[in-house]
Amino acid sequence: MNLANRITLARIFLVPIIMFFLLVNLNLGRLSVGDFSISYTQIVATLIFIIAASTDGLDGYIARKNKQVTNLGKLLDPLADKLLVAAVLISLVEMDKLEAWIAIVIISREFAVTGLRQVALLEGSVMAASKWGKWKTAVQITMIIALLLNNFPFAFYGIPFDRIATWAAALITVYSGIDYFVKNKNVIPLR
Repeated sequence: MNLANRITLARIFLVPIIMFFLLVNLNLGRLSVGDFSISYTQIVATLIFIIAASTDGLDGYIARKNKQVTNLGKLLDPLADKLLVAAVLISLVEMDKLEAWIAIVIISREFAVTGLRQVALLEGSVMAASKWGKWKTAVQITMIIALLLNNFPFAFYGIPFDRIATWAAALITVYSGIDYFVKNKNVIPLR
């Protein structure tokens, strides 16, 4: 159990804590400025999400730098990423901040690409992350943060950044999924 794997496990353990702060009504009050309002529990959940999301690249960097890439890490890292994003997306749907179909599209893409990666692994090849996959992750995290923060600070200026980020995430997610399948169609057995 090296440092990189511990960081990945910490990301997994942060998922239920984030969900707790998002979904359990703790009545700890709200921060209000003019028409803008956000619960303190939502702020805490957002900060924990940002910490968890920031460890995504850190664990891989540490593993590669220290030459400690393990099979456990290869398994846990994408699992941790998907658990974090899926849990928060489902929580956002429950909170009426995200349409269910967008969460379904994003989560479905993750399952489909993970399945394709597994098939590639069984065929003896490894699918590297594409630039579109990296953009997809960045835009999804941006969207989630904007939704969790009730569109702060853009709400003060009447800019629907959270909606723009949501549509951008949906489109880039679909495109990156198609891109993975087109570029790796040779992995899919046709018999």
